[in-house]
Amino acid sequence: MLKLLLVQQVSKLEQRFDYDAAYMHQMLEVSPGAFLKFSILTGLVDRNAASPEAIAAARIATTLLEDCGPCVQISVDMAAAEGVDPEILKAIVLGNEEAMGDDAALGWRFARACLARDMELADPLRDEIEARWGDRGVLAMSLAITTARMYPTVKYAMGFGKACSRVMVAGEALATPERTV
Repeated sequence: MLKLLLVQQVSKLEQRFDYDAAYMHQMLEVSPGAFLKFSILTGLVDRNAASPEAIAAARIATTLLEDCGPCVQISVDMAAAEGVDPEILKAIVLGNEEAMGDDAALGWRFARACLARDMELADPLRDEIEARWGDRGVLAMSLAITTARMYPTVKYAMGFGKACSRVMVAGEALATPERTV
C-alpha cells in the first residue's frame, strides 16, 4: 500500500514538472524504505526560515555544480512554483549576481563559498544570513545546500545522469554557466 502511494507521488511529480524520475522509480522498486527516507530529507528545509529567493539561489547554485540539465530544471521549476520571480530565476541560472537581488545573491554566494570550502568568504556570509533570518535561516540555507546535492548525486551514481541541456525559465532557454565554484 505504501509503495503504491509513493509510486503515485513520484508520478505526480513527473507530470507536474515534466521530469523524468526513472531513478526514483528504481529506488522504489529496490527499496521503498530507503526511498521514503531519502525523499523525507528534502522536507528538512524550513522554507519559511529565509526568503524564497535566498533558498532558491542556494539550491540552484548547488545543483548547477552537480548537474547541468534536468535537476537544474526541476529546481528552477519548483522555485517558480513557490513564487520566485522569473527574472530572479534567470539571473540565478546565468550567475548574474547583480540582477538577482540582495537575498538571492546572498544565497548564491553562500552556497558557492561553502561548496568551495572557502570559509574566509562563507563565514561573513553566514553572519549576514544569521543577522537577516537568525539561526533558523542559517540552518535552512545549510540544509538547502545539502539536500540540493543529494538528488543529482544519487541520480548519476545510479546511472541515470543526462547530458547537459538548456534550462527554461518563463519560456526562455538559458545556457547554464560553467560548473565551477
